[in-house]
Amino acid sequence: MEILGKTLTWILSLLLAAADPQSLSYSSQEEFLSHLEDYQLTVPVQLNDQGEFMSYTVKQHRAGRRRRALDQTGPDAAETRLFYRLSAYGKHFHLNLTLNPNLVSRHFTVEYWGREGQEWRHAVVDDCHYIGYLLDQYDTTGVALSNCNGLHGVITTEEEQYLIEPLKDASSTNSSEFPGEGQPHVIYKKSSVPLQQQRSEEHSCGVSDLTVKQTPCGKSSHAHMSPPPSPNNHTSVSAQRQRRSVSSERFVETLVVADKMMVGYHGRKDIEHYILSVMNIVAKLYRDASLGNVVNIIVTRLIVLTEDQPNLEINHHADKSLDSFCKWQKSLLSHQGDGNSIPENGIAHHDNAVLITRYDICTYKNKPCGTLGLASVAGMCEPERSCSINEDIGLGSAFTIAHEIGHNFGMNHDGIGNACGTKGHETAKLMAAHITANTNPFSWSTCSKDYITSFLDSGRGTCLDNEPLKRDFLYPTMAPGQVYDADEQCRFQYGASSRQCKYGEVCRELWCLSKSNRCVTNSIPAAEGTLCQTGSIEKGWCFQGECVAFGTWPHSVDGGWGPWTQWGECSRTCGGGVSSSMRHCDSPAPSGGGKYCLGERKRYRSCNTD
Repeated sequence: MEILGKTLTWILSLLLAAADPQSLSYSSQEEFLSHLEDYQLTVPVQLNDQGEFMSYTVKQHRAGRRRRALDQTGPDAAETRLFYRLSAYGKHFHLNLTLNPNLVSRHFTVEYWGREGQEWRHAVVDDCHYIGYLLDQYDTTGVALSNCNGLHGVITTEEEQYLIEPLKDASSTNSSEFPGEGQPHVIYKKSSVPLQQQRSEEHSCGVSDLTVKQTPCGKSSHAHMSPPPSPNNHTSVSAQRQRRSVSSERFVETLVVADKMMVGYHGRKDIEHYILSVMNIVAKLYRDASLGNVVNIIVTRLIVLTEDQPNLEINHHADKSLDSFCKWQKSLLSHQGDGNSIPENGIAHHDNAVLITRYDICTYKNKPCGTLGLASVAGMCEPERSCSINEDIGLGSAFTIAHEIGHNFGMNHDGIGNACGTKGHETAKLMAAHITANTNPFSWSTCSKDYITSFLDSGRGTCLDNEPLKRDFLYPTMAPGQVYDADEQCRFQYGASSRQCKYGEVCRELWCLSKSNRCVTNSIPAAEGTLCQTGSIEKGWCFQGECVAFGTWPHSVDGGWGPWTQWGECSRTCGGGVSSSMRHCDSPAPSGGGKYCLGERKRYRSCNTD
């Protein structure tokens, strides 16, 4: 199927819903099923490529796990093609699945830390993630399943979307219903939960606190924080040293740390895949051409904290937690190499550290409030300042993380100290201080572009110049809305009881059912690839805030440099000065996920030397 089998370039679309203080996950699968209008039980079977029965076993064996350095074609390699059949709702589903092996490569490591430090570390990949389609329905269906522990995933047809998962307490089923072998599974339609459509009167302060260590809504800044540079305003020292502006490819080797609250919420079984899915979105954001620079976010190391750490304090107080985390992650650097190679201990270097927590954080007190993230401004490449704290809110956490890394790159909010997002100027984008229905979350503003360009041209991003010898994480190519449907996006935010509210245009605003049975939104769209429908499009999916025909995606166009401008005026009338000439990446301008230009964008020459 085209949407699942072919490489797609996609830009971030975000889920960011207002926090509901009453939200609570279901305590068990049994409780969850009791809230469904309808579900059915089925026993999947494995078939061969001729459609003949092979086995009732649908769980991946240990042979499907591999060390990344080993040959993947040996007898212990996972099967690259699988075929299953199951029956439900009066239909037979014949699944044609292909292994997706490119989630991680050789040097990405996951570590689990207890109170005494690292307890264990693995360099083993679960080869149990598959994508595909229903047999003979290649163009109109899609399947994304894992068989790590039974079948768990989604089946999309033209008429409906079905979710399937193993029945946890199979002993509770009617023995006469499943008299033979096999593992019972639950299958249900995504439309099986009735949703009450009503507007929420609850609204938080949005993302006003995703910022530069400020109190809610940006009322005052801390004196010890360095302000970001004004766009296109180099210091005289930097200008004298650099005297050039070059678009070079940068590589942000990233350490991601998940606290024990994350483990408690997502569970050990799912936390790794969830975090990498979020970072996948972050990476795509930074590859967007509107940034005006080519920046690669590469996850080199994931640390999952199962217990509190002696020298790391994480709580509701975001300011103190960030300071503690920045010191803690810096202490890890002394055990690493110089960034140009993998050290003997096998642990990769990092340039930036991202902490993700389930604490409801607040900048100025140890109590919950509307803060979502915090970072040091222009801290990139400074070992104790290149870090951020981010509250987990589901897939929308990608927006928080990208926003905070933007502060590390010296970006200020759109509309604060610049004209972006103000009346008569371009719409506020990813660095918006507040999220509204008018915010464009799909790209970077020209102000953000100028901030990061100024930062990099000043020479403060040199730690990002070295390309890792090995790509530590190969991000999946599927659009996030095809992996996590609108219901799942809501569940990440509110827990298992939340579902999508069928209200408004989902590609512009995702509405979610809260614990109090009210529909809430924070004016942020559903993820790219989420299914949608309009008056003129019976079946579509979301692309950059619009519902387009399902399966279509704009062709990507790489950017090309335009002509150089004429040389500007000399900086001095006598005694030797400097003049400059510029060119822009607009012939053509990159579009549809195409690459930004690499090379010199501004050149200088001496003048009036006589």
